[in-house]
Amino acid sequence: MPDIRIHREHSLGLAKARKVAWAWAEEVEQKFDMECSVLEGETSDTVEFVRSGVNGRLIVAADHFDLEAKLGFLLGAFAKTIEGEIQKNLDAQLAKAAAAPARKAAAKKK
Repeated sequence: MPDIRIHREHSLGLAKARKVAWAWAEEVEQKFDMECSVLEGETSDTVEFVRSGVNGRLIVAADHFDLEAKLGFLLGAFAKTIEGEIQKNLDAQLAKAAAAPARKAAAKKK
């Protein structure tokens, strides 16, 4: 059973959700020294991530993200902190993607 489970609904569609997932993967690779790989599918993608003490996956669909992570013994004590950081990073990427169309529309009006 995963130690961390996060579900986020969105209305981005698969193409934009992929961009969000890839940006999230790049950020966790840099910030947390994760190794990420992306398995693309027709209706969803899977971002697998791993590092010492952590492994998991992020399912990327047209209307939601599902993240599951298993923490090793040493990191298990910090599960709530790690979960909070993952939520913050994913929510920031989603907010950025949701705001992008609004910024483009405002730029066209000028």
